[in-house]
Amino acid sequence: MSPTDRIRSPELLAKVMSAEEAAALIPLGANVGMSGFTGAGYPKAVPQALAERLAACHAAGHTEARIGLWTGASTAPELDGALAKVNGIEKRLPYQSDPTLRKLINNGQVRYIDMHLSHVAQMAWFGFLGHLDVAVVEVAGILPDGRLIPSSSVGNNKTWLDQADKIILEVNELQSAGLEGMHDIYYGTQLPPNRKPIPLTHPSDRIGEPYLRCDPAKVIAVVRTRQSDRNSVFAAPDAVSEQIAAHIIDFLSHEVKQGRLPANLLPLQSGVGNIANAVLAGLNKGPFENMTAYTEVLQDGMLDMVRSGKLSFASATALSLSPQATEDFNQNIDFYRERIVLRPQEISNHPELVRRLGIIAMNAMIEADLYGNVNSTHIMGSSIMNGIGGSGDFARNAYLSFFVTPSTAKDGAISCIVPMVSHVDHTEHDVEIIVTEQGLADLRGLAPTERAKLIVERCAHPSFRPQLQDYLDRAAKSSSGLHTPHLLNEALSWHNRFLETGKM
Repeated sequence: MSPTDRIRSPELLAKVMSAEEAAALIPLGANVGMSGFTGAGYPKAVPQALAERLAACHAAGHTEARIGLWTGASTAPELDGALAKVNGIEKRLPYQSDPTLRKLINNGQVRYIDMHLSHVAQMAWFGFLGHLDVAVVEVAGILPDGRLIPSSSVGNNKTWLDQADKIILEVNELQSAGLEGMHDIYYGTQLPPNRKPIPLTHPSDRIGEPYLRCDPAKVIAVVRTRQSDRNSVFAAPDAVSEQIAAHIIDFLSHEVKQGRLPANLLPLQSGVGNIANAVLAGLNKGPFENMTAYTEVLQDGMLDMVRSGKLSFASATALSLSPQATEDFNQNIDFYRERIVLRPQEISNHPELVRRLGIIAMNAMIEADLYGNVNSTHIMGSSIMNGIGGSGDFARNAYLSFFVTPSTAKDGAISCIVPMVSHVDHTEHDVEIIVTEQGLADLRGLAPTERAKLIVERCAHPSFRPQLQDYLDRAAKSSSGLHTPHLLNEALSWHNRFLETGKM
């Protein structure tokens, strides 16, 4: 492929160089905003070259040589993993899922700011995060006037390109040229007190432009790449995830019969993972037709729904597809371009839009307590897993807010329903429906003690149900306050089971 096929700007074509040359232009200690959202659209070559440069600095005794790393969400081994392995990250935000980086964060070697994803762009514009020195952004192509064809994710790229002093572009020629026209980049957001309503009333509305704007004068390097996204394989739905999916579909069918949902439901949001994929697979086989989605990430299950016609339109900020689904997407991209739009995450996760559209939000959790508080980020209250991601953006503002998990973990040794969560990400005020393979607890309109009774009956595993009920009974007898009865010392001691299993 000729460089001019994807880099159509003569000015930027003249700035093509190697990844090593581009990485050398990033100042040590800089805050660097990189593209990438859930393993899609992240730069592949420059971060690895930067990691090699930082490793050489450390070997020469300059152990302080690190960067601040900002992204859209999680990335992949070529970015987070490569930089973490050389201890090259000083501060990280807003979300990650890399095991090496996670260890550094939990060892106190990396300062991690776990943020609601809808907050990142505006906090960068407010100046709350510090100064952004460099943006490293993957794109699918460059137009003659310097505008950019976005890649397989948008994330915070619009903000990084606007805010950064200097820009490095990775032009990934393996990304389909057919992505052109699939994006909707909204440039109408302003800072308070000049904000105006965002004119979006349906997931299929296009309110912006198909391209990212870029000042060519700020571009200091262009790197050609040809590498695939992370493209993780999803596990086939197992019995537990299929039971969770069945409970959700039964509940939604009941809500339609009660007149609280239209026959085609309301726009769907789904977190990423095997359980989420199983729920989508269940919906694809279920009774609902002509559904829509307004979500962060479009994964295999949702792509299947678009292909089958069950899902008439999907709005997201990123793709997160298996290799097989990626092949189908690329081969049929003209079909998908008419039914999928990718937006900046400040729009895909915007609380105003989530509330206006009446989203049905479905997200995973680590554990829930008896009163409906949810922990989706921490083990034992102190060790981060990945981060809150966009679940808070949707949970607080959705029409229906589901949180799902198997009822047990560690081969049945740990209950995921506990007296008190060790860390609260979503308070009882934002959690409406809890689902495990055991059943579904509809918490709407219930007082704390009513919620607790239902969660034990419907969601707890039978092997833990008597212990949880005993805890509730004794807490009610001994508590000085019966609104939300607790035995604090005993509630927190439940989490020692993680240590007792020896499998943490």
